[in-house]
Amino acid sequence: MVQRRKPLVYTKHAGDAVRERELKREWIEATVHFPEWEEADPRQPIQRRYRTITAHGDRILRVVCLETDAEIRILTAFFDRGARRQP
Repeated sequence: MVQRRKPLVYTKHAGDAVRERELKREWIEATVHFPEWEEADPRQPIQRRYRTITAHGDRILRVVCLETDAEIRILTAFFDRGARRQP
């Protein structure tokens, strides 16, 4: 049985960030669906998902999202200079 992925819905802020930061949507989709690691936000019901983007100098992309039963809402995305995977 093939499992369908939830649709990604970009907030206005996320859409603006993608354009302003020249992020590719395929980078965001890969980070959301196949993160190298993720963290829950300690104050809100959102997740931070991280992935190394080799096509952009091995920088770490952070995508902040809120997942519901129906969709994954993208709140923002950016290259996170301080991101370090926890052992």
